[in-house]
Amino acid sequence: MGTAENFAYVERADGTVVITHHGRPAGTLRGGRAAQFLAEVGDDPQLVMARWTGNYRRGNERTARQHPRNRG
Repeated sequence: MGTAENFAYVERADGTVVITHHGRPAGTLRGGRAAQFLAEVGDDPQLVMARWTGNYRRGNERTARQHPRNRG
């Protein structure tokens, strides 16, 4: 799997966290989810942001779906 890159996040004064990917909004977290995200983001920020936005599944999904053994 490729590495997640180009993610950034901004913590706003009201506690909201906005995650962007290539400068475009990818997700907004509020309340408890924002606090949980901020507690987790210290480890590997790019991977954590990709996981929280659902952007971690990129690559060969379409190719695998079209493979003869997966056509069923």
